[in-house]
Amino acid sequence: MPVRLYDAGVPCGFPSPAQDYLEQRLSLDDICIRHPESTYLVRAEGLSMQDAGILDGDLLIVECFYRAQHGDIVIDTVDGEFTCKRLQLLPRPMLMPANPAFAPIPLGDDIETVIFGVVRHAIHTL
Repeated sequence: MPVRLYDAGVPCGFPSPAQDYLEQRLSLDDICIRHPESTYLVRAEGLSMQDAGILDGDLLIVECFYRAQHGDIVIDTVDGEFTCKRLQLLPRPMLMPANPAFAPIPLGDDIETVIFGVVRHAIHTL
């Protein structure tokens, strides 16, 4: 459902006078979902990606339209278990957490892994 988008930004520093200028109506689908046929939602669990802004309980918008690139945050399976990590291809393939309390997952011939998609947005409630 389209919601109102106001023309003026909202400063996160000092307050400014409110402006009543409505720019347009906007659907969040237009911003968050570029390829509906290859996009899915998944709920994040745990804290391994908190330093990347992905918190426990966040709703992740995942695209499986593009091939994952070095540095992308991906939804992957490692030996049949789902995980969300940053893909590192160089200097050697690994799935990297965004929390120093968690260990990287090295990727090699002895580990069965499948990348299901790239996380494009994380939605969380304050």
